[in-house]
Amino acid sequence: MRPFPALTAFPPDRVRLPASLGRIDYTELPNPFQRRLGLVRTYLMSLGAGQLLRGFVHEAGVFTPGAPPEPGAGFGGWEALGSQLRGHFLGHWLSAAARIVATTGDAELRARAEGIVGRLAGLQRENGGEWVFSIPEKYLHRMAAGKPVWAPHYTVHKTLMGLLDAYRHLGSDEALETVVGAARWFHRWTGGFSRAGLDDILDYETGGMLEVWADLYGITGDPAHLDLVYRYDRPRLFDRLLAGEDPLTNRHANTTIPEALGAARAYEVTGEERWRRVTEAYWRCAVTDRGYFATGGQSSEEVWTPPHAFAARLGTKTQEHCTVYNMMRLADTLLRWTGAPAYADYLELNLYNGVLAQQHPRTGMAAYYLPLRPGARKRWGTATDSFWCCYGTMVQAHTRHNAYAYYNHDGGVSVCQYIPSTARWGAGTGEVELTQRPDPEVGTHIAATDDQGARGRPGHWAVELTVRAAEPSEFELALRVPEWVSGPVTLTVNGERREVPDGARRATVRRVWHDDVVRLELPRALRAVPLPDRPDAVAFRHGPVVLAGLCDEERRLVGDPDRPETLLAPDEERDPFAWRGSWRALGQDRGLRFVPLHEVEEESYAVYFPVTPRR
Repeated sequence: MRPFPALTAFPPDRVRLPASLGRIDYTELPNPFQRRLGLVRTYLMSLGAGQLLRGFVHEAGVFTPGAPPEPGAGFGGWEALGSQLRGHFLGHWLSAAARIVATTGDAELRARAEGIVGRLAGLQRENGGEWVFSIPEKYLHRMAAGKPVWAPHYTVHKTLMGLLDAYRHLGSDEALETVVGAARWFHRWTGGFSRAGLDDILDYETGGMLEVWADLYGITGDPAHLDLVYRYDRPRLFDRLLAGEDPLTNRHANTTIPEALGAARAYEVTGEERWRRVTEAYWRCAVTDRGYFATGGQSSEEVWTPPHAFAARLGTKTQEHCTVYNMMRLADTLLRWTGAPAYADYLELNLYNGVLAQQHPRTGMAAYYLPLRPGARKRWGTATDSFWCCYGTMVQAHTRHNAYAYYNHDGGVSVCQYIPSTARWGAGTGEVELTQRPDPEVGTHIAATDDQGARGRPGHWAVELTVRAAEPSEFELALRVPEWVSGPVTLTVNGERREVPDGARRATVRRVWHDDVVRLELPRALRAVPLPDRPDAVAFRHGPVVLAGLCDEERRLVGDPDRPETLLAPDEERDPFAWRGSWRALGQDRGLRFVPLHEVEEESYAVYFPVTPRR
């Protein structure tokens, strides 16, 4: 029996992020999420198709001897021809481009993506009709023989993922045929190993191979593709999770998260409960029983920290971006299955303090890690000489802002993230349009901060939603109430107050909609979030936004963390167009300024501060 999710996602083409917020004069503010997506689109178009395909052409051996495999300067970093991961980024490029095209109809990007798909199909034919990858088959044979090689499954997975997304979002049958051809190679190769032999092979980093085969089986229904799902099962990890053990502590985090995503997808296409139990057990082990930094992210030096033991792991290599992206995808899956608001809270926390914080707000480049050691700086990559794994997840992450905002539920629509956007559903005379934007009385929701009275920054985060139905339409509109709200929630429809019970996690209105305005006010206050194993050290969070203190060393504060408003006060609260999110320390021996972590570019900063009670 197929699972019936509590929520279903909107198709990408039904949710848009407008470049502006639809008002004139000072309220027409830029959309920060669209701006970040725009940086990704510009970056994707800046990379030549020939350069992206260089490793694939080199592997197929179809270039003239003595000449480079493709014109133009070769890429460096992980995409250099000498790297065993060469070619991994092309799959991310295809996935990101395909989703942008599906969302916006971008004709130029479509042409580039379809050209790349066609070239890959041609190279596959040159390779005999199956192998379509940028690395040689011998890498997998070396891995099977126990010889050292760097993550060949991870690398080939990216190509398969990109091709499947080209089929899913561009409608490219050629892309699907290319994946089916590659699956024949893997079905034949894996058929030569026992279960124990496969387990040995899969102890190397497999990337999202299980998810790819589940996706492919969901499309084709081919028993050979179902064989691949079972062959890429991970009993050495999954059985320990099901037994209630902790197989994650000090284990490479992003090796296992894609495997959990594969289990989730296997459940969705087969309906077998074991896959769901694995997915839920993984979340308990990785999040519920482990905790996370104030940012919402996890991992240090790319491995899972011990449960609730973070103080010794605050370094320059905390919070790998890939873990942020993939754990957000897992949270989205569990949100769809259960409808539980806690998963949407987790998404929101990582959206601001991971996805936004680990992309340079002006250049669009990625930061592999988000340092949490006091006095550290973000290390940004370059356009053509880095290509870390996190470059790939970064370009994909910013194409999914529209994916997390809205979901259908039985009898209505749920708004789960407050991202300026427009959702449409229905067709013809039955079409309904729902638009959300920051409330013009408050200004941009990223900048709204503490309540200083009528003349100061508002003490709530507010959003305005308009519903326009071509014909009157009855449905329920459900609005998530975040866990961080600090007081009674205010909800009005066309100016009329609607009750939201204290403690409710959803504010709901069921009515016949036609041309209506909904206003939601979410009060928020400054909070001090302690390290679990060092309660005297706290981070400051305002709503979902973590604040960074601009300093080049650990700084001790004096005061009461239970009353953080006595430690920090608003600073530079206003520009001509919006409220800003800056703060300053109060009553300290030296000045200290705080800004939202996602706004930090080149500055040294700290997130956690030891606090000594004032005598």
